[in-house]
Amino acid sequence: MNESLAHLSNNFVYSAMVVLSMAMVAFGVDFAFGTGAERARAATNRARALRAPATVTVGSAGSSDPTAPDEPGAGGEAPDEPAFVGRWGRVGVSLATLTFALLVAAVVSRGLSAGRLPWGNMYEFSVMAATAVLGVWLFLLARGRQLQYLGLFITFPVLMTLGVAVTLLYTESAQLVPALKSYWLGIHVTAAIISSGVFTVGTAITALYLVVDHVDRRVAADREPGRLAPIAARLPDAASLDRNAYRTYAFAFPLWTFAVIAGAIWAENAWGRYWGWDPKETWAFITWVFFAAYLHARATAGWKGRKAAYIALLGYSAFLFNYFAVNIWFFGFHSYSGV
Repeated sequence: MNESLAHLSNNFVYSAMVVLSMAMVAFGVDFAFGTGAERARAATNRARALRAPATVTVGSAGSSDPTAPDEPGAGGEAPDEPAFVGRWGRVGVSLATLTFALLVAAVVSRGLSAGRLPWGNMYEFSVMAATAVLGVWLFLLARGRQLQYLGLFITFPVLMTLGVAVTLLYTESAQLVPALKSYWLGIHVTAAIISSGVFTVGTAITALYLVVDHVDRRVAADREPGRLAPIAARLPDAASLDRNAYRTYAFAFPLWTFAVIAGAIWAENAWGRYWGWDPKETWAFITWVFFAAYLHARATAGWKGRKAAYIALLGYSAFLFNYFAVNIWFFGFHSYSGV
């Protein structure tokens, strides 16, 4: 064991948390006073349009029914929201990028300290998951996706994950238990880590979609927008959010499917059986079922929009239960949490 590299890894994590805190503040300022204010003005115009009398007959291709769920491909997809990128938002993205670099350095130095892949316990997995969430979001930004509005809602859970990792889950850098010494660790766990990042980004979008959809429905019914209106006014329209959430889950689901299959193959190599309904396996399958149901719901009349979003939230809840509750309080073949 190289203790100096292990301490260096810890310092990288602490530095990342400080920089990420500054990024979260920058995104908060941008959301409240910067580009969020521009979105609020756009949302005001949208609300006025919703209040206007419908001029299109029900059932036509251009139905103005605000409660109708988004249907990608029906009459052509609506264009994505225009980019609202202000000074504080750019500062936040720069700080988030620096945080990602620090976390990558923390992961690499942790691995070098033990001479192995650095995801053999809950602490290491948490740091990797936080890195994945931030990396997925930054990757989508680099690909031109207009997801700057997620800055505050991505940096906060990442910071909380790192906080839990260093305060409750931390374990010293050490060698792997014998059952984990396999090349399948790099295949199965890597797929699960990337999936966790994509699922988290998709869930953040889904939660914001439900906020905007709730306010839009109240406005369409000629009611007061409610207490969530200030938040909804600073976000893209519901259709755009719903569409982006769907795209994210559609990418994550095959990856999670691969992680489950790879885990089953590894289980056969390690324990002589592909599936044993171990608590970890069971909840991984439950998570898979929920997201499969979400994708199916998106293709089923009457289950798009809010109903499908609720299924996605249930899927992410099962994912979190599998990660925290199963790892800490359940005992089985996968009890490698290190806590």
